[in-house]
Amino acid sequence: MGDNGARRYKALVFDFDGTLAEVRLDFPEMKRRVAALAAGFAAPRALPPLPPMPALEMIEQAASFLAAEDPEAAARYRAAAHEAVLAMEREAARNSTLFPFTRGVLADLRATCVRTAIITRNCEEAVRIVFPDIDAFCDCLLARDHVPRVKPDPGHILSALDRLAVAPSEALMVGDHPLDVQTGKRVGTLTAGVASGSGSWDDLARSGADWVSSDCESLYLELKHAGLV
Repeated sequence: MGDNGARRYKALVFDFDGTLAEVRLDFPEMKRRVAALAAGFAAPRALPPLPPMPALEMIEQAASFLAAEDPEAAARYRAAAHEAVLAMEREAARNSTLFPFTRGVLADLRATCVRTAIITRNCEEAVRIVFPDIDAFCDCLLARDHVPRVKPDPGHILSALDRLAVAPSEALMVGDHPLDVQTGKRVGTLTAGVASGSGSWDDLARSGADWVSSDCESLYLELKHAGLV
């Protein structure tokens, strides 16, 4: 799948977990922990059931409920929940690795003057544990710490593109989850899904990705063959 009629990309914006690195982060356990913390702060009131959503959004939903009765408790909960998330991210990062092709793909893109950015819902500390020499391979890292709202909020990718001085129409968003495809489409980039993480090939295709590949190395070779990088 691909748009071979597109012009050469000036920038590729990558997700991190599952896209450039195998990160062993237990998201169901993360959600259980932030929900348990919320229930503790809500007691003796019962916390209303939270709809299925990622942990970061769950924290904000629970904090909004708490704030209606006790804004200070909501602030304490938010801080405690984010610290729990950080602790899990740090621990997972120490047991995670870059995919073998990551440095090579990024180095080849840099050699052909294609700008690169990484945007992630993970924290900067965890990314740098897994990829300590990231600054030698990537032009821009925007982790959760660096933006007011994380992807799929369009501000996350737009901030990265602004730093790269590249228009959305000249960029490709690459990620392993339909959320990454959604992020790119919201701002007008072309999009690529890689089935190396949480999203299946079929899920990524159904999300409307312009390209779907098994991983970033295969995607890079397809783009190179098509004259797009």
